[in-house]
Amino acid sequence: MDLNDERVDWRFKSLPADGRTVAELREARLGLFDGEFGTPLLTLDSEALAHNLELMARWAREHGLAHAPHGKTPLAPQLYDRQLALGAWGITAATPTHVRMYRAFGVERIFLANELVEAAALRWIAAELDADPSFRFVCYVDSARGVELMDAALDRPLDVVVELGAHGSRTGVRTEAEADAVADAVAASRHLRLVGVAGYEGTLPGADAARTHVRRWLDGLVATAHRFDAAGRFAQADEIVVSAGGSEHFDLVAAALTEEALRLSRPVLRLLRAGAYVTHDDLHYAAITPLRELRPALRLWTQVLSRPEPGLALVNAGKRDVPYDLGLPLPLEVRDAEGKVRAAEGISFTKLSDQHGFLSVPETDPLQVGDWVCLGLSHPCTAFEKWQLIPEVDATGTVVDYIRTFF
Repeated sequence: MDLNDERVDWRFKSLPADGRTVAELREARLGLFDGEFGTPLLTLDSEALAHNLELMARWAREHGLAHAPHGKTPLAPQLYDRQLALGAWGITAATPTHVRMYRAFGVERIFLANELVEAAALRWIAAELDADPSFRFVCYVDSARGVELMDAALDRPLDVVVELGAHGSRTGVRTEAEADAVADAVAASRHLRLVGVAGYEGTLPGADAARTHVRRWLDGLVATAHRFDAAGRFAQADEIVVSAGGSEHFDLVAAALTEEALRLSRPVLRLLRAGAYVTHDDLHYAAITPLRELRPALRLWTQVLSRPEPGLALVNAGKRDVPYDLGLPLPLEVRDAEGKVRAAEGISFTKLSDQHGFLSVPETDPLQVGDWVCLGLSHPCTAFEKWQLIPEVDATGTVVDYIRTFF
């Protein structure tokens, strides 16, 4: 699939809808404020984006980790290409639909961070593996019933890792006995091969308040890998996969999944799966990331539609346009009709309706109808999902690319 040939029309919010292709628009190098773009409009800061991609690739490399960035954050193949070019092992998926999209754009290594029990999806993945010897696929298992359903749907080998969870967290086994039972079920299956252990530490109860919970869980992950290896459970594996890591505690993952801590009977793939770092943000991840050098790359441009009473302004972006599950947007700057830019001092978001944002504005502020207000956002995952084609803008305000998403 060639994204360059796609016609930009009414399907894509706030973009020039004259039928030019993505390639033609890129070639035109339009200015963001030259009058061809509407609002609201989500943009990507090109320099911040490149900085974040290179920074995380270097960080993972310096810590001796393979990296399979979680592709669910942007669902944008163009960004996967950049991550892979910077040395990513592969791309992490959350659903079978993601896997199909990744394969359509040539991703050769996919880690599915979920148990897969859909028979149709399993048959499709088996066919992909048969057709392409370079395709590597690994997914979670966390129950004997899941193993049973997977085995029944397959007619060829499939690599799986036992997922470890914790009481009160998301998926994954809760106890050593449950982990052993799932591993036993895999060993008894006809088609599944146990190649490692994995999990996600971001939803552990109490993890936000005390990272001790995360350290303890990671110690358990490493211990399970050793216990399974000593019991010969990885006999069919060429390499043992030990994987963890979202976008909040990846420093602890690096500290736990060291080469010294994971000296096993076979080579070990120590696999990190951070995703939100791609664009970072101005609120949620800005407050919690272990990598403080990341820069926010998402910007949402809006215009003032109404100043109906003192202290209140309405902009043309609402719940359909901006993420709000992890905090309301942050007004950053104002651009007036003459192109003068100033900091949005004292202006704050108070609430969102479907298509409008409510701003609290100091009574002495000159904000008026037609002014552009630039917003910083929180939670990139729920920002990307609202936009199908996102301009990438350089420091001069020139659009240098258009990033296609597939939500």
